[in-house]
Amino acid sequence: MPPMVITLRFESRNGQFRLSVDPDTPFTDLLSKILDNLPKDADSRSIVLSNKPFGGEERLLSSLKGVPISRVGLRHGDKLYLKYDEQPPMNGHAPISFPSTSQPHNSSNRLNGHPILPTEDPPLIDPSPTPTFNEAGKSPWEVVQQSDLDNRLDKKDGKIPRRRDEKMCRHGPKGMCDYCMPLEPYDSRVLEERKIKLLSFHSYLRKINSATNKPELKSSYMPPLSEPYYRVKPECPSGHPPWPEGICTKCQPSAITLQAQPFRMVDHVEFASPDLIDKLLNFWRASGGQRVGFLYGHYEEYQEVPLGTKAVVEAIYEPPQVDEIDGSTLQEWDNQKDVNEVARLCGLQQVGVIFTDLTDAGTSDGKVICKRHIDSYYLSSLEIAFAARLQAHHPRPTKWSDTGYFGSNFVTCVVSGDEDGQIAITAYQVSNSAVEMVRANIVEPSADPSVMLVQDEEEVNESNSRTRYIPEVFYRRINEYGASVQENAKPSFPVEYLLTTLTHGFPTESSPMFNVSKFTIENREAIGQAQELKQVAEQLGVKDSKIDGQKSVNFVSDFHLLCFIHNMSILSKEEELILCRVARTHDLGDGFQLLETPGWATLLAILQESGERPPKRPSPSSLEPSDRYGFGLDGEQLAKRFKGASLR
Repeated sequence: MPPMVITLRFESRNGQFRLSVDPDTPFTDLLSKILDNLPKDADSRSIVLSNKPFGGEERLLSSLKGVPISRVGLRHGDKLYLKYDEQPPMNGHAPISFPSTSQPHNSSNRLNGHPILPTEDPPLIDPSPTPTFNEAGKSPWEVVQQSDLDNRLDKKDGKIPRRRDEKMCRHGPKGMCDYCMPLEPYDSRVLEERKIKLLSFHSYLRKINSATNKPELKSSYMPPLSEPYYRVKPECPSGHPPWPEGICTKCQPSAITLQAQPFRMVDHVEFASPDLIDKLLNFWRASGGQRVGFLYGHYEEYQEVPLGTKAVVEAIYEPPQVDEIDGSTLQEWDNQKDVNEVARLCGLQQVGVIFTDLTDAGTSDGKVICKRHIDSYYLSSLEIAFAARLQAHHPRPTKWSDTGYFGSNFVTCVVSGDEDGQIAITAYQVSNSAVEMVRANIVEPSADPSVMLVQDEEEVNESNSRTRYIPEVFYRRINEYGASVQENAKPSFPVEYLLTTLTHGFPTESSPMFNVSKFTIENREAIGQAQELKQVAEQLGVKDSKIDGQKSVNFVSDFHLLCFIHNMSILSKEEELILCRVARTHDLGDGFQLLETPGWATLLAILQESGERPPKRPSPSSLEPSDRYGFGLDGEQLAKRFKGASLR
């Protein structure tokens, strides 16, 4: 049986043509046939395929190496649109050589005509993943591994059921009409009824995907999400020298119009126990300094919001830091990988960061000063840049994005005073645009916490000049006449355009994963608290020559204790897995299995040998005369208690 041959139509600015191809033929094998129908000066490296004449999904032909035509869903008679550039002119027979970035190039100018130096700004954040094809020829969204929660939410219908309207419905009990049919999760009536300000991520996804992919048309799948990209594209298909030697409309970013993000990646932050916040506040109560901690937990479905997501915080780890009255400075966190490994064994991950901003009101009633309100700010520009960097390091994998990643689930919580002077928690995320603007080095924090500065191409000190392409940034606001006007964001703009607000709370019935919180919290030497072996021995029931095995199993459910034991490097990986399982599930069977392991026996033996013995009672001859008769140095008589003794 001869192989099946299909006909594909191609259209470029020079006209249309057709090619008969085998569906199993890779795209790159069509290059010679395509060039036969294009002008001779067409640059083969710049040929771009698209499914639409404008605004469609574009792919470089050279990037489709190994991808067969049938994989993208093309059928007989489908049409593709071609874009290409002409080859650069030649001087005689010698090709053009582009100047190296290591050589001075005084001819390179900024957009305003002033010369720039060749050195580039180092990226503040690692560049985001770019859409690439793997060896099997699959797209990023085809190979990315989503979380189990996202897979479950993808399978849900998400529609909001409604009861039969007695006034408007004219049908029977088994019928349905416009007044009682289920509503989509993104319907505005649902948001108004439940007082939800922002759509959940999966509700927003359903909304835009219904317009992008329509199964009834039997068209090929196109990812509906695309992360913002505000940097100059490194590999422009036009063939000109890379930035800063050259730039064109294809590689330069478009103007940015800031607007409130209509959705949020996480809807709610739930702290498993109020004791987590109380322990964090104890440092401020003891020293007056602020404190920063990283949140470890997991993500669950949030029932209060259609297709919602909540972050459940089970532990707070405080990294090395220098704390002051007006802020904290994070230091090098050497054992971060070890802490993350312990969290992974417990089924947890980093879900956010929390920090305090508290100042006592001086009223002796426990009230604090309200610093963050509608007339000042809720999250400062420096804190927004800090949150953006953390979100960029924790991208959310999803099959609905052309890069395989979209946004982040990382949250930022602030403990500060509210308008009533009470200590309150607020939760935020910065928008995806804010993360990309920080990554592209477009904005920088300001001395005024309520505004963000837009970087300028010009440098005050030309010796430290850096190449920087800053696109135009705009935002819309309501002026004094009540009209919506567009303003230029330079030199600064309000930080509210970069924020999304989350809800927070505590469970009605608290059942935390770690039900013991006696062990000393790490990195608190500044207030005289240090983690020591005698504290481990005391919590695990090791006293003098006795070992309480049952107590040692019951009291291992402490995240800070688990991290300390991990740093001792006594237990093997299998034994540490059992230890974390006991701490997580509180199962007695696993606890007895832990008691039988040699590593746990070694740990208890070390604690028993390193434990401090009680001091011996001094002899009467070694006492001072005043102490012999029961008087201390301050002249007070020492009271002695006798129990079970008779004076007869």
